[in-house]
Amino acid sequence: MTDEKNMLRAQISQWLTNNRDHGVELLQKLVQANSTHGNEQFAQTIVIQKLRKIGLKVDVWEPDGKVLAAHPFFASPRKDFKGSPNVVGILKGTGAGRSIILNGHIDVVPEGDVAQWEHEPYSGRVIDGKLYGRGATDMKGGNVSLLLALSAIRALGIPLKGDVIFQSVIEEESGGAGTLAAILKGYKADAAIIPEPTNMKIFPKQQGSMWFRLSVKGRSAHGGTRYEGVSAIEKALIVVEHIRKLEKRRNDRIDDPLYQHVPIPLPINIGKIQGGDWPSSVPDFVTLEGRIGVSPEETMEEAKQELAYWIDNLKEVDAWFQDHPVVLEWFGARWVPSTIDTSHDFMTTLTTIYTEVTRQQPIIEASPWGTDGGLLTQVGSIPTIVFGPGVTEKAHFPNEFIEIEKVFEAAEIIALTIVEWCGV
Repeated sequence: MTDEKNMLRAQISQWLTNNRDHGVELLQKLVQANSTHGNEQFAQTIVIQKLRKIGLKVDVWEPDGKVLAAHPFFASPRKDFKGSPNVVGILKGTGAGRSIILNGHIDVVPEGDVAQWEHEPYSGRVIDGKLYGRGATDMKGGNVSLLLALSAIRALGIPLKGDVIFQSVIEEESGGAGTLAAILKGYKADAAIIPEPTNMKIFPKQQGSMWFRLSVKGRSAHGGTRYEGVSAIEKALIVVEHIRKLEKRRNDRIDDPLYQHVPIPLPINIGKIQGGDWPSSVPDFVTLEGRIGVSPEETMEEAKQELAYWIDNLKEVDAWFQDHPVVLEWFGARWVPSTIDTSHDFMTTLTTIYTEVTRQQPIIEASPWGTDGGLLTQVGSIPTIVFGPGVTEKAHFPNEFIEIEKVFEAAEIIALTIVEWCGV
């Protein structure tokens, strides 16, 4: 690094150290603000106040559900977003520099069974360098890293050439309607970073996913003479095993080294089974609901076609399905796959800064889950990288937490990446 860069890094690092308590307090406030679907407004108010204090131009709006619903990439269980605003903060550059989007979602999944939590799910308690609470790692910790990076740049008076667009969006956990709304409103840039909990790994690729429903038919009979009927539950077990074989087939095709440490790069998960209506009756109908992973190298339509073909092939496995075919439906949430070339300038910038700050080479992998990066890349044509603090395995879990030190380390790396990418 040049002397100028060394001095800049030292200044940013020192500012983050001096403002550590403020950063922790901000994260506590955000975690304490329950922002499950439909409850995002209070947490977004905290973000708005922070952006205004930093000195950014702030744009707040409730996405138009009717407009979004007409878009082919729209996915959400609701179409009315009243009381659920998107928030964007804009830091205009002096000109002639590259722009960047800093995208984070404010929505969190429900806390689940409170009895499995050691602390109140929205406590924001700090114990042994960890901050606990729903959303701490997914992904309010990453959002705070973004806000700290912007705060440091503004406080130190660093004059950026390119624009910085901070986005606190809703609906990521149900398919990305908030980010889609931001793209359709015209917010685009030369690159984007999403600080999801990657455990400080860098993800240039991320799988997509879609929800599906399978309807399995049987024939009802009295339980005492069950041999007169056909159990839809037993037939559903055949369907599940058949799907497992498709999962293996799809994953056997994956030879990308970025997936070498991911046990199942493209999972097909059956997450819900429902069927039968009486213990003494042979069940005549079962529904299976699941999620199929989509490779960055395939389209969502190609994944749909392969599953449809595979389900149709059940008639070759069991003659029952010849006259009683399983019905496949697509519904609910979906996440678009995404990829950026590992030699892209933005990847080079981030990995170089990472190495300079941590004195270690970054781990570069493919994401095991989807994010809003697919929308930014495919709909917005914005090269996007997923990188942030927090451990993936703690997302959506009881006793969710984030290591505070990683929040600040990510903030330093992101701040320096902004400076390098946008230019001074």
